Amino acid sequence: MRSKVVLVAVLLLAAFGRAWAGPPFLTDDPEPVPYRHWEFYLFGTMDDGPGAAVYQGPAVEVNYGAVPGLQLHLVVPMAWSVPAQGPSATGLGDAEVGLKFRFLSETRDRPEMGIFPMAEVPTGSAAKGLGNGQVWYKLPLWIQKSWGPWTTYGGGGYVINRAPAQRSYPFAGWLLQRDLSEKWTLGGELFGQGAQSVGGSGFTLANLGGAYNFTRGFSLLFSLGRTIRGERHTVAYLALYWTWGPH
Repeated sequence: MRSKVVLVAVLLLAAFGRAWAGPPFLTDDPEPVPYRHWEFYLFGTMDDGPGAAVYQGPAVEVNYGAVPGLQLHLVVPMAWSVPAQGPSATGLGDAEVGLKFRFLSETRDRPEMGIFPMAEVPTGSAAKGLGNGQVWYKLPLWIQKSWGPWTTYGGGGYVINRAPAQRSYPFAGWLLQRDLSEKWTLGGELFGQGAQSVGGSGFTLANLGGAYNFTRGFSLLFSLGRTIRGERHTVAYLALYWTWGPH
């Protein structure tokens, strides 16, 4: 029984520990960090799912605009696994590296489009429920269009995960958000994915969140969501965000 609980925790961490691609949402956008600019997130996540609650925090995300239209990406988290039965565990989680590339820019009549392939590096202990145990990959395509204070973006892709007892699966999401003022942005999304484990099931989440901008380069990001179909999950994200670079 204990081994099954640990396995559930590993699978949940693989599913959501690295799902936060577009802070504060699960759905991402195709827009990379501007050339020679930096982004830095200090964040935490929660996924309260069947059999275990999985947390990340403190965790850091760093993005850099290496060339025009191309962003380098790195995430290094601490992970917490709290199974419904058995002891909890804490330690380094799996790291994430990736490249966001925009191959089509937005105009008045067309959206922008980009890809954001990522690899999850097994730096966390799979035996303790803190990592996947093998490298796995996320291969998405994202689309975005803005008009006035409104922005909508979404897309989907495929996860390739060949670790024991896990499965590869498709995922997709779409989001609509609005700038209410220079300080506030709020939005909502629907995000769904297939079953990520052998014997598991897929699910769809509704997620609400946004950002409060203290200054042009410093913000608070937040979101909260839960399952509306399929496997039960309640998820949350909270982060402090900084950005800087040449004008």
